[in-house]
Amino acid sequence: MGIVLKQSLNNTLITYFGFGLGAINQLFLYTNFLKAEYFGLVTFLLSASLILMPLVTFGVQNTLVKYYSSFTKPQHIDSFLTLMLLLPLAVVLPFLGVTYFAHDAIAGFLSETNAIVDKYVWYIFLMGLSLAYFEIFYAWARVHLKSVFGNFMKEIFTRAGTMFLLILVAYDVITVAVFLKAMVALQILRVIIMKLYAFHLRRPKFDFHWPEKTKSILIYSALIVLGGSAAVVLLEIDKVMLNQFISIENVAYYGIATYIAIVIIVPSRSMHQITYPMTAALINKNDMPGLKTLYQKSSLTLFIASGIIFLLIILNLNELYVLLPEAYGGGYTVVVIIGLVKVYDSVLGNNNSILYNSDYYKAVLVMGVMLAIITILLNLYFIPKYGIDGAAFASFIAFFIYNSIKLLYVRKKFGMLPFTTNSLKVLLLLIGTAMCFYFINFSFHPIVNIILKSVPMVLIYMFLLYRLNISEDVNAVINKFIGKHWQGGSLGN
Repeated sequence: MGIVLKQSLNNTLITYFGFGLGAINQLFLYTNFLKAEYFGLVTFLLSASLILMPLVTFGVQNTLVKYYSSFTKPQHIDSFLTLMLLLPLAVVLPFLGVTYFAHDAIAGFLSETNAIVDKYVWYIFLMGLSLAYFEIFYAWARVHLKSVFGNFMKEIFTRAGTMFLLILVAYDVITVAVFLKAMVALQILRVIIMKLYAFHLRRPKFDFHWPEKTKSILIYSALIVLGGSAAVVLLEIDKVMLNQFISIENVAYYGIATYIAIVIIVPSRSMHQITYPMTAALINKNDMPGLKTLYQKSSLTLFIASGIIFLLIILNLNELYVLLPEAYGGGYTVVVIIGLVKVYDSVLGNNNSILYNSDYYKAVLVMGVMLAIITILLNLYFIPKYGIDGAAFASFIAFFIYNSIKLLYVRKKFGMLPFTTNSLKVLLLLIGTAMCFYFINFSFHPIVNIILKSVPMVLIYMFLLYRLNISEDVNAVINKFIGKHWQGGSLGN
């Protein structure tokens, strides 16, 4: 097994396991062991830190990956890595100064509606800084083709640590105030461990003779800052802005609803680890027929997967909410709206990979910045009127516009769309499946009810997919599974 395939498999397993830990934390531990106001505070602090993170990194994690292989001489590599370590300080130091001297003004603004936020401005800065340098050291490891340990630290370490801390809160070993401090300490510990691992792979030798490509490196980093910031704003700004208009408990309710919906893009995250380098290779070879095939196949496969996950969530949502504290049960509309956004994201297949690996990435960055501004304006309008549902409406409109623009842009520049007649067949199959199972309900324990509805739904869906031969890739996987199962049964007999 090659190094790329082996690490891709390991990373996929780690991602799924980490997401499972996150689901336990979000759906059961936070909701039962922290009051809603503190859960909302945690959600707000993390979202605000994530928004700060791409600004602090100054795009270094992407720049490292893009330019590292272009340097061959050790002294040039050392000067490049020195620049990568020091460049974020150009942003960190001004942020540090602003946070120190304008602390009261920032705290007053953020706590205007929710006074509980007032004491935690420094938490945002420290976690944002930790998240930023973690991504830098993770990229440092990836350029040396060592991604598994970093992915473990990214997906599992903090979630497992958070689970442990929440259990300590549940047994009154620590207070909530200590939990919040420990949450920041966990982020700092993670970046220290990642730094030690990265420097173990290649210890930096500081060389202040800047590399010849410094100008292009700085321009690329600045552009990536815009793109990265816009992307994070699109994903996280709703949780931050909810804090400015309504009580912070609602941030927790909204966070739970969006986390449920995010399950839909787990297959997409796994597939993009594989399709991203494949897309880059096809574009570099100017293989447009191959690119179109990959575009349409990735779209169809992700539509098949995201579509059934969406149905499983929506048709079992009432049962799922029974398992949660009653206060969290008002997010049904949010789950549906954000779920539709995630399905649309998935249906685009490797659209992002096509744009970011082409000569048109600058246009995408401009689109992202414009949509981030529109998202903020939409949230300003909808949240005061409709609360958490308004935040979901704003996200839906912004992502619908953004995804549609990217779809049309690829159509114009590359002459291809991700949809085929099989996409229509999947849509009809999903509608038919929803109509058949919508009115089926049981009166047992919610977990039993979910299993009794979900298992036949998935089996019938997969059977019809197979019989109709909608996707060659899906049929190949099913045939392989059936072949192994049959062979195992025959050998056993």
